[in-house]
Amino acid sequence: MARRVLCFVAVLTAVCCAPASRIRQLREGQVTAQLSLPEERDIPAVDVGAPVQRDTLVVEDPEGRQLILMRAVRDENGEMVAHETLTAARVTARFRNVAERGGRVDLRFQILVPKALQDGKWQVRLYPDLFVLDDSVRLEPVLITGAAYRKAQLRGYQQYQRFLNSISADSLRFVSRFQLENFLRRNIPAVYRFRNDSTLVSDEAFSSAFGVTEQQALDHYTNEIVVRFNRRKVERKAYVFGRLVKAPILSEGLRLDTVLRSADGDFSYEYVQTLKVRKGMRKASVVLSGEVCEEDRPVYRIPPAEPLTFYISSLSGLTDRTVRYKTLVIERKVQANTACYILFDQGKDRVREDLGENAGEIARIKSNLASLLENRVFDLDSIVVTASCSPEGDWRSNRRLSDRRSGAVSAYFDAFIAAWRDSVRRAEGVHLQLGETGEEEQVRPICFLPRSNAENWPMLDALVAKDTCLNAEDKELYGRLALQTDLDRREQALHALHAYRYLREELYPRLRTVRFDFHLTRKGLQKDTVHTTVVDSVYMDGLAALQDRDYEKAVTLLRPYRDYNAAVAYTAMDYNASALAILEALEEDDKVLYLKALVYGRTGEDAKAVAAYLKACRLNPSMIHRGNLDPEIYQLIQKYNIRNETF
Repeated sequence: MARRVLCFVAVLTAVCCAPASRIRQLREGQVTAQLSLPEERDIPAVDVGAPVQRDTLVVEDPEGRQLILMRAVRDENGEMVAHETLTAARVTARFRNVAERGGRVDLRFQILVPKALQDGKWQVRLYPDLFVLDDSVRLEPVLITGAAYRKAQLRGYQQYQRFLNSISADSLRFVSRFQLENFLRRNIPAVYRFRNDSTLVSDEAFSSAFGVTEQQALDHYTNEIVVRFNRRKVERKAYVFGRLVKAPILSEGLRLDTVLRSADGDFSYEYVQTLKVRKGMRKASVVLSGEVCEEDRPVYRIPPAEPLTFYISSLSGLTDRTVRYKTLVIERKVQANTACYILFDQGKDRVREDLGENAGEIARIKSNLASLLENRVFDLDSIVVTASCSPEGDWRSNRRLSDRRSGAVSAYFDAFIAAWRDSVRRAEGVHLQLGETGEEEQVRPICFLPRSNAENWPMLDALVAKDTCLNAEDKELYGRLALQTDLDRREQALHALHAYRYLREELYPRLRTVRFDFHLTRKGLQKDTVHTTVVDSVYMDGLAALQDRDYEKAVTLLRPYRDYNAAVAYTAMDYNASALAILEALEEDDKVLYLKALVYGRTGEDAKAVAAYLKACRLNPSMIHRGNLDPEIYQLIQKYNIRNETF
């Protein structure tokens, strides 16, 4: 009997000490999970239109000789022999070049968890951290849960569910129905008969039978102790959940939560993270850390794994950074214009600043004149002043009146210019008006050219058409009268319109305008036109956006130019058909050919892709190095065994 007891104690001790012993072994061995790169995926073979063996290409060199490229492996003697498929090998490199497509890259890596880190009672929590530029971000974790660990999780949920089931939501369960019915049967038998009557008993009938309301009767026979106990359960739900469910099952913010039934080997998971490329981003690194938990308690901190580095291959490096210029035609003579509303007394031509809104309008024109007089690029040569009148009265009288008004306005502002120049001379000093010879410079006179527009009928037509107060009938009648060629008869006919008063009070005043046309000449320019070249700012902004990897903006700005950089922008956005349409129209050089090879490779035209790449490398041997670093071109190099001697 003693021997059996000793054996049982020994077994129990071994079972209890086994987890602790394994944890100690993990700590002593610094066991960690690993990050690795998945195997490169081959480009699917395509039909290149030649009756040759699969994965074999026929291209021509510059001398017209045919080159046959095929998949090959090196035999035991070191010779390259054709082979249908290449034997896959595990990638052990700690870095990889990844291609940017549409401003994004896919970072693919494998998380390898050794068997030593797996146990049915454990949950392995792995945290990938991404390091880009000066920032770091924790990616979604990966959980590997043992079967016993998950069973314990579910057991906690089951216990919590039993607790929830014990909470009653039916208030009738707290009423002592037996006592209530016994009371009614003995004391109020008429009411007791209601229990077998299917007829609805109103609150009024119940109250008249008992002398109390239904709620009062229920409250009297309700067990308050049970009610308080039930309410206490409701208040303790969160506490009970935390006590019973020690390791909650997470469903959000996870990349994977898998349950392993048995730890019979290493665990591998392929992780894919899509990353938006930012300005200045050249590489991204991934570091893996984690912990082993038992009953939601960390028992082992997994040391950080050796990082993986992804070098981002961007098409922005293929841009042509040559500054682009455009021809700019500079005109010696320039014209500007503005209009103002200056009111005059009826039949008068004197300019009054105190009439209506004249003060503000006149101040605005003075400000415009002062700006033109101070301009360091243009000289103000002449000003055409055109005064318009409204149609009331006869046309000849309005013509004479508009002549007088345009002359009055010209004289008014001519006097302003003279006063302004005198004030500037007084403010700055006479010495500033002296030229290089010491003599006073002559101030260029400004010529005012008065013009008249007797009656501004075109403007009235436009105002009537846009007016929202006039109805359709009024506008139609006005349109008929506007066909009258005699302007005096037309104005007389308007008097018969129902809307004439509105026209005269609201629209006619807006016809009394004074238009200013400023004629300027560029300082120091003798010829009427000069052609010069300036930097094309729009194009250079598109080039800057391309280099900053803002490809959508680059496509928008470079699209009209349809040149090499526009093709780069289209390719970066994965608009391959648009890129190819531009590239095929360009003269072939090393960059154009390389970009063609990349686009052809994307569209599955392997023969054209390889031929374009070989030509690009012959024109510029540095493209060989570029192709080895470009993931998309490198897949072609591997697939068809393109060696340096091929070039």
